Amino acid sequence: MFKDKKILVCGMARSGLSVAKLLKELGAQVTVQDRKPEIDWGEYNPVGIVQHLGHDPDGIIGEFELVIISPGITVYAPFVQKAQKLGIPVWGEAELAFRLCPCPMVAITGTNGKTTVTTLVGEILRRHNAGTVIGGNIGIPLTELVTTLSPENIVVAEISSFQLETIAAFKPGISAVLNMTEDHLDRHHTMENYIAVKSRIFENQSESDVTVLGYDNEITRAMKPPGRVVYFSAREELNTGVYLRDGFIVADGVKIAEMAGLKIMPENALAATALSLYAGAPAEAIAAGLAAFTGVPHRMEYVATINDVEYFNDSKATNVDSAIKAIESASAPIVLIGGGYDKNTDFTSWVKSFGEKVKKLVIIGQTTQKIVDTCELLGFTNYVCVDTLQEAVSIARQAALPGWKVIFSPACASFDMFKNFEERGDVFKQAVLAVS
Repeated sequence: MFKDKKILVCGMARSGLSVAKLLKELGAQVTVQDRKPEIDWGEYNPVGIVQHLGHDPDGIIGEFELVIISPGITVYAPFVQKAQKLGIPVWGEAELAFRLCPCPMVAITGTNGKTTVTTLVGEILRRHNAGTVIGGNIGIPLTELVTTLSPENIVVAEISSFQLETIAAFKPGISAVLNMTEDHLDRHHTMENYIAVKSRIFENQSESDVTVLGYDNEITRAMKPPGRVVYFSAREELNTGVYLRDGFIVADGVKIAEMAGLKIMPENALAATALSLYAGAPAEAIAAGLAAFTGVPHRMEYVATINDVEYFNDSKATNVDSAIKAIESASAPIVLIGGGYDKNTDFTSWVKSFGEKVKKLVIIGQTTQKIVDTCELLGFTNYVCVDTLQEAVSIARQAALPGWKVIFSPACASFDMFKNFEERGDVFKQAVLAVS
């Protein structure tokens, strides 16, 4: 399929490196491009791969039969637009991996909960099929997985909106859009564009395929996939689908598991149940998987209890809706740490969600003034602004009373101060444990 094909791979982070190596193995004529002047190939020898570094590829784009871009490169980039005008296909890593994937795929997207649901579904399905693998926008790039797979495997993939921008034939047998709230508008420009991109996860599905949708979210409830729709709801008992009844997770009238005692937000447990059922897992495996699940790092991750104050790392809360869920999940008074990189976000609903729970807000990052302005407008005055996350932890520790919680749930991306949300969360945990 790719032998001797002239292919340009743009953006040489982890997924780009994986794509370049895979295409070289498949016999393609590979050129890689990055604005960086140098690429760290690790132990891999890139002999035979042409490297176009330190520049954009505008001047060479017409030389190729296919361009593959990393998720960090927008489809609005001039060289991408030029390639499309020349009729050159532009794919992302997920599209390439799908075309090479020999086994069924469960693909999960949405604004919030993707990583938790993907991880949970993977762990449940492993109880049913030991050959289940997890990848995509979480952990291992799909292109690192596909050459190790057979038709007996199952791939559970987290798929971001950035990856969905560049699909063509991508067609998972089971897909999910968990929810949709304002996010990534710095990339997608409008909410309409963002919804349209997320909806692409099911655009190539047929009537025999399944799409799992969040019923409690107006946007996802209104989506019209071509295949069978399965809803999940934490608020309403549905005629069909997965929902809560008398404290139990119920699928089409059949009890699957009791919600009490699970270390999972109800919406995530319900979505994972629906996806796992339609991927073939029996009710017993789903119940066991739900009970065994202890959560995912950086997603309301318990860090420590110090002087009877619990500390939680929710660094993955890179948008307002996810941060609101962290507040809603807490039963005790909160000292909240938030702020970060500005994704053109409106913080009104976040500040309104504080209610009586958030006793103090510690603000960091690029969005500081924007958050301050929102707080002042809405009459929330118990906030303080600091320069570093370490300072924020120190202030929170002084403010929190016994029985309270300190929650780091930024409602913003990390790129103003950190490499990614994982590094940000690790810095928070280190700061907490340094005073324990």
